[in-house]
Amino acid sequence: MKYVVVLGDGMADWPLEELQGGTPLSCAKTPVMDALAAVSEIGTVPTIPEGMAPGSDTANLSVMGYNPKKYYTGRSPLEALSIGVDMKDSDVVYRCNIVTLTEEDAPYEEQKILDHSSDEISTEDADILLKAVAKELANDTYRFYTGTSYRHCMIWDRGEVLDLTPPHDVLTRRIGEYLPSDPVLRLMQERSYEILKNHPINLERKAKGLNPANSFWFWGAGTKPILTSFEEIYHKKGVMISAVDLLKGIAVGAEMDRIIVEGANGGLHTNYEGKARAAVKALTEDGYDFAYIHVEAPDEMGHQGSIEKKIQSIEYLDGRLIRLVKEGLDASGEDYRMLILPDHPTPIQVRTHVAEPVPYLLYDSTNLQEHTWHYNEQEAAQSGIKVAHGWDMMTYLFSK
Repeated sequence: MKYVVVLGDGMADWPLEELQGGTPLSCAKTPVMDALAAVSEIGTVPTIPEGMAPGSDTANLSVMGYNPKKYYTGRSPLEALSIGVDMKDSDVVYRCNIVTLTEEDAPYEEQKILDHSSDEISTEDADILLKAVAKELANDTYRFYTGTSYRHCMIWDRGEVLDLTPPHDVLTRRIGEYLPSDPVLRLMQERSYEILKNHPINLERKAKGLNPANSFWFWGAGTKPILTSFEEIYHKKGVMISAVDLLKGIAVGAEMDRIIVEGANGGLHTNYEGKARAAVKALTEDGYDFAYIHVEAPDEMGHQGSIEKKIQSIEYLDGRLIRLVKEGLDASGEDYRMLILPDHPTPIQVRTHVAEPVPYLLYDSTNLQEHTWHYNEQEAAQSGIKVAHGWDMMTYLFSK
């Protein structure tokens, strides 16, 4: 038996007036997922433990079978693992987003965040900008590391874990009340803005109609993580397929292999087909028992507040990835179980994550059921099937 998780990050949503009470998932054209639902179990599962923030970090740890209450030490340390940062026990790691501020003729604290991803800036451009700021700000206490696209890391030697607000939680708001209380972190954010707002790359971006990547934003602090080996817990050889440093970092901590797919970038136009082909090859040719395929696009489109693009991302997931995974595994003759779900909802109305149960679909090629339901939030809830905790999903998936 082979096992697959297809995780559409932030795919779940709330009913929208613009969709006559539907959600992007229910209104998207998803013939593959709907056909699977008709012969599968669908239900709901809460992925965020009570009292914890609804982040992709806690949610994906949960789906992967790690109770965040036990294993979570912060988001950024997981991302640091993925880019090869050698952390000391005394290090505190922060996510360092490169965001778009309004560039109003006003003090820094009066600016607003327009875009947490700077129009999904390329890693190559972001690396140049990060190094331009690090040249002035980096020292033995504060070190900067390039991640992917707008997502980067800052290491604070013998630092303090401060509870800072994610930039996607304050889109369009003035930033003053969300700035770090620590004077050095605040000064570094302010100085990054002065360095970046007239950087040649940003002048070029603005000339092209793109959002400038004009300020650092620190958040997601944590300390060196310690995860138990995935294979040791579940006795399955697993592989992670994701463009996002967070997921790759979880895989490093869990001692899972990673496959880097060319053209996979965490955006709407990622390489869906490449991810699907990589998963099928891993499972049918390379000796892996389990593949975790993570797609960031629905979450990014939720943060952007774009109904149209979120629907499009779900349709791409359905037709360009899930279809190919199913066809490839069917053609191989392997028995398999495939779990499809989001990690958390990212509702268009609020443009950030919420801690509500998510819909899941569990397909078993050896046990085809008969139903009339489709895969979406409402029908999954109406099925009456509930899994108690997100971290139970791996045991549930591997139960056969």
